[in-house]
Amino acid sequence: MVDIQDIKQRFGIIGNSIALNRAIEVAVQVAPTDLSVLVTGESGVGKEVFPQIIHQFSARKHGKYIAVNCGAIPEGTIDSELFGHLKGSFTGALSDRKGYFEVADGGTIFLDEVGELPLATQVRLLRVLEAGEFIKVGSSQVLKTNVRVVAATNIDIRKAISEGKFREDLFYRLNTVPIMVPPLRDRKEDINLLFRKFAHDFAERYRMPTIRLDDDAKHVLNSFQWPGNIRQLKNTAEQISVIEEQRIIDGATMRGYLPHFHEHQLPAIYKHVDENTFASEREILYKVLFDMKKDMTDLKKLVFDLMQNNSSDSQVKTDNARIISKLYAEDKDEINVDDLTHTAEEYSNVPAVHASKIDDSHHIEDTEEYVEESLSLEKNEKDLIEKALEKYNGKRKNAATELGISERTLYRKIKEYDIR
Repeated sequence: MVDIQDIKQRFGIIGNSIALNRAIEVAVQVAPTDLSVLVTGESGVGKEVFPQIIHQFSARKHGKYIAVNCGAIPEGTIDSELFGHLKGSFTGALSDRKGYFEVADGGTIFLDEVGELPLATQVRLLRVLEAGEFIKVGSSQVLKTNVRVVAATNIDIRKAISEGKFREDLFYRLNTVPIMVPPLRDRKEDINLLFRKFAHDFAERYRMPTIRLDDDAKHVLNSFQWPGNIRQLKNTAEQISVIEEQRIIDGATMRGYLPHFHEHQLPAIYKHVDENTFASEREILYKVLFDMKKDMTDLKKLVFDLMQNNSSDSQVKTDNARIISKLYAEDKDEINVDDLTHTAEEYSNVPAVHASKIDDSHHIEDTEEYVEESLSLEKNEKDLIEKALEKYNGKRKNAATELGISERTLYRKIKEYDIR
């Protein structure tokens, strides 16, 4: 039975949290097998040490160990880097080249940020995992390799699968044995240990006394959420070691090195929102409201003008007065209903008329229709965008100018409302 403390000392792992110990145990247990392993965790948690543990405790420990950062290799050259190429297979291929899978034959290859691989490369990688076969770029010859693959990622692979950015079959092939590395905020008991280790290392490197924290500074250290995890903690320790002249660090000093620090931080789901989102939505909302008010004002003016026409039909005037009174029932500041031709007492006694004959040549049928107006801002916003696009035959730039918003905001709204 391998002692976990010995492993921590050998690979420089600091901490005693249960989740961390469990991750190390799984790595040691799966090491003697040839199963593929997927290490997941946030950026900066130290995922890169677990492939080394797996390699060193496997039968391949005397073979090659190659770590590849998939996110740092351009898409156009990633196939050549992993699988090799033949001379002349593309511009700049001046000689044959062996890829990492050929060089690491009999050993272990660590694919960091595997979620960044292009889809075409994912197909090639799947063939290596399933059959141990690959083809060099520019060649038709199938080559064999015996490589143990350990992958790591800090993205949500399942979300990438749903978005069509990662192959589901490759995920299940890589995720034969999953290892989850906990974030630093879930390892509160390890934060002070890590900080002391980093402070001691930097004191030796820069030949200066080691910094120490008072109780308030330790409290601040443990209260912070550490979105950058161990990498951020290490950088903070280095900054304080170099910059501060005082070797005893208090809470106020520590707070100055922690951006956006809040004493009582509650767990929350964070979703990034474009800084222009709320402004752009307000722009459309104001536009809708202003247009609605303008239309209502025009309607009031039209009806009022009709009422003032010199008509000899008293029933028409009565009907006009009734309409005007309804329009201005909630807006008496703009017009006084008492100023109309008929008083409320007069037109309240007039029976409802469904049709009136104005003259000998024109018959106007006055029908009353109730249309329920939608109060949904989202629907009004969508209708306004559709009208603007229809007006300019689908030209987004002109439609955006008409709406008074940016073209980028209009494009986002079209996607959000699924406007065809």
